[in-house]
Amino acid sequence: MAPVEGAFPPKTFGIVGTGVIGSGWAVRALSRGIDVVAWDPAPGTEDRLRQAINRAWPSVRRLGLYPGAEPDRIRFAGTPEEVCSAADFIQESAPEDEDLKCKLLARLDAAAPTDTIIASSSSGLLPTRIASDCAHPDRVVVGHPFNPVYLLPLCEVVGGAQTSAGVVERAAAVYDFLDMYPLIVRHEVPGYLSDRLQEALWRETLHLVNEGTATTAELDDAIIYGPGLRWAGMGTNLTFHLAGGSEGMRHMLEQFGPALALPWSKLEAPELTAHLIDSMVDGTRRQAAGRSVEELEQLRDDYLIAAMRALRSVGLGAGEILARREARRYGESSRTWSEGAEVAAPLELYRCDVEPDWVDYNRHMTEAAYLTAFGWATDALFRYIGDDEGYRAAGHSFYTVETHVNYLREVAGDDSLRFTTLVVGVDTKRLHIYHEMYDERTGDLVATTEQMLLHMDTVAGRPAPIYGRPARALGAIRQAHAGLDKPGYMGRVMRTRETS
Repeated sequence: MAPVEGAFPPKTFGIVGTGVIGSGWAVRALSRGIDVVAWDPAPGTEDRLRQAINRAWPSVRRLGLYPGAEPDRIRFAGTPEEVCSAADFIQESAPEDEDLKCKLLARLDAAAPTDTIIASSSSGLLPTRIASDCAHPDRVVVGHPFNPVYLLPLCEVVGGAQTSAGVVERAAAVYDFLDMYPLIVRHEVPGYLSDRLQEALWRETLHLVNEGTATTAELDDAIIYGPGLRWAGMGTNLTFHLAGGSEGMRHMLEQFGPALALPWSKLEAPELTAHLIDSMVDGTRRQAAGRSVEELEQLRDDYLIAAMRALRSVGLGAGEILARREARRYGESSRTWSEGAEVAAPLELYRCDVEPDWVDYNRHMTEAAYLTAFGWATDALFRYIGDDEGYRAAGHSFYTVETHVNYLREVAGDDSLRFTTLVVGVDTKRLHIYHEMYDERTGDLVATTEQMLLHMDTVAGRPAPIYGRPARALGAIRQAHAGLDKPGYMGRVMRTRETS
């Protein structure tokens, strides 16, 4: 994204309205290492906001925190004007009431410096209308996020009739900086894009429940086990393009287009009668199966992170945003090698919480998960030495050719892990590294691994000399680590009396 004018990146993120959406914005900004100042007129909101941040923090921590990210880098203001005086980007997240937003945005507009962007989290109101009482409507824009804001990357950016193009660009750049996917809505339209698509599906759901055709659980299953999995990476249009076979969308429309004339769906919403409301409430209550909203939110966070990580491996959708977030975190942190800088011995480059899918039915980490965690520690070393996206795009990478793991203590599902790394050997084409995994809470050593890696020319498909910044970095690290004692578990081999 092109450089933008004004306060960028924001040093202090202002939040006006601290409900579900506002608190989500707070977590996302804090996880990026940005200070937050917030205001809400309701009594007790500061305590509720801090509780919401603490509930969500484990989830963003699992995605990876930026340097300086702390949940307590937030303060509560006494007035919206105080937010305006402290923040260089303001996100309004008040209830979805046009009159309320008009008055609140006008109040923010009157107090904020003229170069400060004022964004609304509206989910469907027209920015032209909600900015109509502002003296500077050119700096008002909609930034529509999706719940949970601290995880889902989509943010629809909508300008009004008087919003300047530069403000839309600057707002999009801020959301991009927050590791979101800023989707610029080119024409101001009620409901924007995503909610209009969701609304069509929602209305059809209400009709089917109202007519007794299906239950809420059956309709959710119809999405969960089919289209939902496809939509996560390709959306509706590309999915239907594939449905046309080798001829793509054209053949799909020719084959299935006539079905559009059939009465398969009803876009007009049915009347929300007491019977329909009861059916929807009873159906979703049965689906919840006694689980609280907090429990379901945690389940939702777990599967969203798992899905995004699965998509990360193939570079699709939210997975691509997650990969970019990781690259930025390592690229912007102090954990990158630089010429002449002191090298830690050992290096400490990676920390993580045990993931839900890393544990078995006994809530202990599985054997394969140790390899996964050590793999992330190796990836952190790669980024430290400069083996990043650019290096790999140039056709160079390290391939693991041998791994030895020693399992020393059980790791539980709620543990946090810390890793140390030694470079114990490096030559023209080979890299020998050793990791130790610690329980961050107790300090106990729980596992070790050593790996031999071969540097490859990925275009030619053969080993090649390490070059450039990674070569210089590994040389400096090896020199710093050469004087350390040999790790106790390095070089161990399996043996019994028969094999000794």
